[in-house]
Amino acid sequence: MGSSERPKKKVHLWKKATVHFLLCFIVGFFTGFAPTNKSSFSPTNNLIPSNSSHEISPPPEKIHVRVPEQESGNFDRSMLDESLSMKVHERPNMGSIEEEGKKVILTKEKGETVTLTPRRLVIIVTPTSDKDELRGVFLRKMANTLALVPPPLLWVVVESQSESDEVSDILRKTNVMYRHLVFKENFTDVEVEMDHQRNVALKHIEYHRLSGIVHFASLYNVYDLSFFEEIRAIEVFGTWPMAFLSANRQRVRIEGPVCDSSEVIGWHLKSLNNSADDATRSPVHISTVGFNSSILWDPERWGRLSSAQHTSQNSIKFVKEEVLEEETKLKGVPHDGCSKVMLWNLHIPKSN
Repeated sequence: MGSSERPKKKVHLWKKATVHFLLCFIVGFFTGFAPTNKSSFSPTNNLIPSNSSHEISPPPEKIHVRVPEQESGNFDRSMLDESLSMKVHERPNMGSIEEEGKKVILTKEKGETVTLTPRRLVIIVTPTSDKDELRGVFLRKMANTLALVPPPLLWVVVESQSESDEVSDILRKTNVMYRHLVFKENFTDVEVEMDHQRNVALKHIEYHRLSGIVHFASLYNVYDLSFFEEIRAIEVFGTWPMAFLSANRQRVRIEGPVCDSSEVIGWHLKSLNNSADDATRSPVHISTVGFNSSILWDPERWGRLSSAQHTSQNSIKFVKEEVLEEETKLKGVPHDGCSKVMLWNLHIPKSN
């Protein structure tokens, strides 16, 4: 009798162990589907403490918004983009962005609005000559200066006959947005050739309707960087003084306007000679004026007979005449008094 109870006891123990194993397996299986307060393991979990009770808000960052100006016609719209920079500290409350004229209204979800003024494009026009033995040196100097100017900025470089390898190489290596223009005409007078190069650039600006503030920059100009921000504020015409320095003469000559605050009340004279040439010569140096480029393709607004009026060489002459005649639209730069010199022209005698 004792021997027959032993197998029964062993079978009972095996059944009991099997039932216990199945119960543990079932409990463990369903426990795996239960929610847990701990996040799944990942390498980044070690960077953030699990017991952190506060939210980690993103740091302020700079957001760039590009708002294209609406114009019609066949032209390069990429140059009409105007960059905006703003610092946003409450990203979750950011709402819609709407354009209102030339301003941008940023509307937040809470109903608050922030007005942003777009930064105007600055169009720098630079004529060059292969007869200038220092052209490469001063092109690099100008490129380095313009690279420090906040965008948007376009550098229009003009040269004669064909694209030189030196100029092309310098422009490709700079961080400045540029256009490289070439003309085929021959000139014997350097000043006439330079005016023609400026008109070539103006035709390009008009054809593509590049919207911005135009400034004619000689390779021998030296700038205070605040100059470029000041001319962005020009609405129609602007003018400023320029100091002429000579490498072999210990003197400085000033050309440009005389102002009362931002109102132009006169001009610095180039010469004290009362000759006929001095009487007919314009007191305006081309590097001392800037203007809104829309005057090139909006003739009725600016009193021109047609936009094709300057197809020969009249654009530079027109700009100078308008600067002298449109006194109410002419403002001194900087606006708080144009006696401050922000532009210098360095004269370096040519070697024999």
